[in-house]
Amino acid sequence: MAGLDPTSLSSPDDCRTHHLYLRCRVDFERRSLRGTVALTVRAERDLLRCLVLDTKDLTIHNVTADRQEAKFTLGERQSYKGSPLEITLPFELRKGQDAIIEISFETSPRSSALQWFSPEQTSGKRHPFLFSQCQANHCRSLLPCQDTPSVKLTYYAEISVPSELVALMSANRDGDLPDPEDCTRKIYRFYQNVPIPSYLIALVVGALVSRELGPRSLVWAEEELVEKSAYEFAQTEAMLKIAEDLAGPYVWGQYDLLVLPPSFPYGGMENPCLTFVTPTLLAGDRSLSSVIAHEISHSWTGNLVTNKTWEHFWLNEGHTVYLERRIGGRLFGEQFRHFQALGGWRELQNSINTFGSTNPLTHLIPSLKDVDPDVAYSSVPYEKGFALLFYLEQLLGGPDVFIEFLKAYIQQFAYKSIVTEDWKNFLYSYFTYKTDILDTVDWNAWFNTPGMPPVKPTYDMTLANACIDLSQRWIKATENDLGSFNSADLKDFSSHQVIEFLALLLLADPLPVSHVRKMREAYNFNAFNNSEIRFRWLRLCLQAEWEDAIPLALQMATKQGRLKFTRPLFKDLYKFEKSRDQAVAAFHQHQASMHPVTAMLVAKDLGIGGQTA
Repeated sequence: MAGLDPTSLSSPDDCRTHHLYLRCRVDFERRSLRGTVALTVRAERDLLRCLVLDTKDLTIHNVTADRQEAKFTLGERQSYKGSPLEITLPFELRKGQDAIIEISFETSPRSSALQWFSPEQTSGKRHPFLFSQCQANHCRSLLPCQDTPSVKLTYYAEISVPSELVALMSANRDGDLPDPEDCTRKIYRFYQNVPIPSYLIALVVGALVSRELGPRSLVWAEEELVEKSAYEFAQTEAMLKIAEDLAGPYVWGQYDLLVLPPSFPYGGMENPCLTFVTPTLLAGDRSLSSVIAHEISHSWTGNLVTNKTWEHFWLNEGHTVYLERRIGGRLFGEQFRHFQALGGWRELQNSINTFGSTNPLTHLIPSLKDVDPDVAYSSVPYEKGFALLFYLEQLLGGPDVFIEFLKAYIQQFAYKSIVTEDWKNFLYSYFTYKTDILDTVDWNAWFNTPGMPPVKPTYDMTLANACIDLSQRWIKATENDLGSFNSADLKDFSSHQVIEFLALLLLADPLPVSHVRKMREAYNFNAFNNSEIRFRWLRLCLQAEWEDAIPLALQMATKQGRLKFTRPLFKDLYKFEKSRDQAVAAFHQHQASMHPVTAMLVAKDLGIGGQTA
């Protein structure tokens, strides 16, 4: 059935949640949230007596429907999908009628949505810390819900935390007050009036302070990182204004940033009103701020217009990468936009090389029947999706024409969840005078075949040519040529060009150890703080089987937990025979401080059984 979500056990065809009211207590000693969630559900069919919600590793204490006791059963756990919560109503609902289902629950210390830190694991070393990560389908381990992006809801929350800590959510702040039940605690209140899917519900609790970035933006972090973060993300308001010009009004009110501990598994997470970002973006030169442009863009593509199921994830990510690069083009010029786009093509090549060119997970619309979305996660929906949009831009009349389509698309589907067919039908209706051109696109090859796209878009090569030339010099160099390389080679390179140079080398056959040794001497790559450069440099060394790189690679793989870096580094360490045992030992040593999803995926990469998220 079209739109049916294979990753959810809930029943949105029977009823849909429209509002959620969460009241809970954050308990750092027990590593749990305890409280109640009240779901306002509306019947989608007549004579509704039963509904199913998603849960994972939750304890359910009690269920009421419109304040009457309701019977419930918690079904068997079904792998990553968790356990269905079946609720029998004490009355019948007719189509269009609402009921409030209130559930008393407690999370497990092993909740895959939550990561708990002891004070020693934080920058300040004095207070504990908690953050959530619900994408793709982990909200069900935070609270009982219809954990599918096909359902959107508003929410209000009251969160009780120790008084010395601050709570933030993916919502606007509604003040705080003393907890009437415990004088050592405070209750923070939040409201989100724009309907969102469950994966965008987010919570963080810690010793957080803020600095102003602009009239509607603060950056939050631990005291030790806040000044550095404020400098790094100073362009936030400029990016927001460009995004509004490209995509339409910003409807969410506040746009804050939160810098999380290093174990956060993603570059950023577009939680409404409060984007989460990794500290690996703190390069000191604002060179990695494109991640902020990406998360800002999600305010329109992803958060406002949402993929109906994770099989259509490219609708979220491909459009967001497209908008992110349009922002970059406005800030740094059209050549830069093309350069970033070409870097994305290389990233896609790298992902497809890792997966294998016939792997069905490299389809733009993969089947996720019995596939955990976390396992399927890669750059494919981002970069294959972007490549399709960039190709269509060139086919249909250029950037100005295509951005008007994108703006109309956002307006058409705002506040809705859609599938690719909805997008394609709108594309044809918008470009009704260009259907002959659209008919030349091999849609089946783009959507439903594995490997690289059927067509490569055209790129302005101005900024890339120097990277290509230098990478070719290294690839073709003999031992006798190594003396010709020196620091002057990179004198005119931006950090983005250094990243592209290393990315090109990673797509070629591994270099001899003599070459990477000379590269370190000539370019001093070990001294670079930019995480994107450091990551590619260490991968290059490991693939050359240079033993000197092993300690540095182990350090980077374990001191931060961004999946983009951690998984490839662990894979390369495992592949290199001399570091295989060290990789496994390092994983076991650091597993307890890893994010649950990271631990599950790295264990899978290393062939270690028994790890589940």
